[in-house]
Amino acid sequence: MSDTSSLGSSSLIGGPAPAGSAITLYNHPSADYAAKVHATIELLKAAAFEHPGKVVQATSLGVEDMIVTDLIARYQLPIAIGTLETGKLHAETASLIGTIETHYADVGLHVEVYKPVQEAAIEFVKRNGEKAMYESIDLRKACCGIRKLEPLSRMLAERTAWITGLRREQSNNRGDMAAREQDDKGRAKFNPMIDWTWGDVWHYVSVNHVPYNPLHDQFMPSIGCEPCTRAIAVGEDFRAGRWWWEDEKAKECGLHVHKN
Repeated sequence: MSDTSSLGSSSLIGGPAPAGSAITLYNHPSADYAAKVHATIELLKAAAFEHPGKVVQATSLGVEDMIVTDLIARYQLPIAIGTLETGKLHAETASLIGTIETHYADVGLHVEVYKPVQEAAIEFVKRNGEKAMYESIDLRKACCGIRKLEPLSRMLAERTAWITGLRREQSNNRGDMAAREQDDKGRAKFNPMIDWTWGDVWHYVSVNHVPYNPLHDQFMPSIGCEPCTRAIAVGEDFRAGRWWWEDEKAKECGLHVHKN
């Protein structure tokens, strides 16, 4: 899995990982790591085969999604790449859009960028203020609706399937998700990394020189919009830094509605 001959040579992490980096801290593959990578590749191939021209990776630009993108590029799979530029991303996150296109230039990877409707975002801030997300769950979810859900609906409008980087280990809310699901609109939803551990993730990044968000080196395993993300402390859950002022059960933006 470490052959990078068909990919661009640039990387955010070329050379030895610095002390204190996420790679140095978390690079601990599980015993069945190779089998997980193989299963992920096979599921990505199946998604491309079953939904020709109608499948997109909806990347959050987090490290898991960067691995999915790397595999799509590495195996030159006919899967589109799309992301949401919410207007509230960290600069480090937004810059990854260009990094992806540069790093995988040899295979012509392009990232579709979906932004919120400008008028709706401006009106929301005008009516509720820049810090509305801290005032109530309803206002926070309304902000997510404008900046994430509506743009996602445009990304998926002509698609019959989409791909995520979700892992069961990320939160209790994701613990019973499957590798294949249907979303709330009946589209096929593929979660090819669902069984990966945090150690598997960083081993893959290390071996394959996958570019990633430097905020992961600052103890941010889950990175969303800037106002809604903080670093986590030792012993906290992966998503403890997301919407940290809310109850644990509320910590989803609505992008990943799980159907039982």
